[in-house]
Amino acid sequence: MNEGLEVSTDGNVGVVVLDRPPHNFLDYEQIANIASACEDFDGDPEIRAIVLAANGRSFCAGANFSGGGVAPELVDGEREAIGGNSTQRLYAEGLRLFKINTPIVAAVQGPAVGGGLGLAVAADFRVTCQEARFTANFAALGIHQGFGLSVTLPELLGRQVASRMLLTARRYKGDEAVAIGLADELATLDTVRDRAMALAKEIAVNAPLALRSIRATLRDGLADRVEAATNHEAGEQAVLSGTNDAAEGIASVGERRRGNFTAT
Repeated sequence: MNEGLEVSTDGNVGVVVLDRPPHNFLDYEQIANIASACEDFDGDPEIRAIVLAANGRSFCAGANFSGGGVAPELVDGEREAIGGNSTQRLYAEGLRLFKINTPIVAAVQGPAVGGGLGLAVAADFRVTCQEARFTANFAALGIHQGFGLSVTLPELLGRQVASRMLLTARRYKGDEAVAIGLADELATLDTVRDRAMALAKEIAVNAPLALRSIRATLRDGLADRVEAATNHEAGEQAVLSGTNDAAEGIASVGERRRGNFTAT
């Protein structure tokens, strides 16, 4: 059930660590395992906060479109299109994270890209370092954003800053992420997880019923908004993934070059 994860506790804090180094690429099975681990902690009355962290160079580099996509297996001899059934299953599993009642602190020690950014933003707080990179690279890939980022980024950053992040596909370093409100604290690379744990413990000393009540009020309706957004996002991705621009975007990102787009 917890394949690709390390799950432990530290006092009243549950710890879920992505363990598919170096980049912790996502598929729906991994998201399901993350959600299940968080749900187990959510049902434990002794756990009052959760830390979501990662082993490896990246926090989560999203779905590996150029090297396998979100589907773990071939469909009729070919990789399933982005926005297809596997993508929808990934988003359905990700939606479970937005239904967790326990506060989550993400320790973002490296790149959080695409769906990995969506995973980081699903948490309540993010502790990061200068070496991290926060990237909504969907426009560079030639596809629509996913993982509910259509909702979570504007709610976190405001519409204007979120629009700039999505439309430019720009990478934000750790200090830039803190400056725009995408991350909450900048730490050194070797202390990111410790600082995330310190914040989680600062939360966890408080009354558990009050914590859940306050958080539920602050996040009221968020899961419903994310669900509606992911349904739309997957549909847009399914359309755009069949274009020449998407093929070029995925190739160019994999080859670390600027895309040569033709609007076809």
